[in-house]
Amino acid sequence: MKEIKLTGSEKILMEILWEKEKIFMKEILESYPEPKPAPTTVATLLKRMQNKNLVGFTLYGNSREYYPKVAKGEYFKEEMTSMIDRFFNSSVTQFASFFTSNSKLTQKELKELRDIIDQQIKE
Repeated sequence: MKEIKLTGSEKILMEILWEKEKIFMKEILESYPEPKPAPTTVATLLKRMQNKNLVGFTLYGNSREYYPKVAKGEYFKEEMTSMIDRFFNSSVTQFASFFTSNSKLTQKELKELRDIIDQQIKE
């Protein structure tokens, strides 16, 4: 799969699209947190994201109903893989070691992680 790269502005817009699934421009603008961007800014972002094949739309007369063409889980998976590749030389073991030793996980959370890993090993 082609690597998915989103700018900060695109991530905000994609979060709105992932949450709503299908949404018209007016609703997109209403969904933005303050300070809200100009409608032309959002239109430009949508066009750019359509060119990246991340967003699609259905035309209803003069109105477009937008929808995400990439799932949030798929995007997150690509982001995590890219981060592990860049910072941990593609080593999930190095990532796990860094994560568990440098985050403030409680003993309960560490045990939950171990349970998740144990469950994956059994499958």
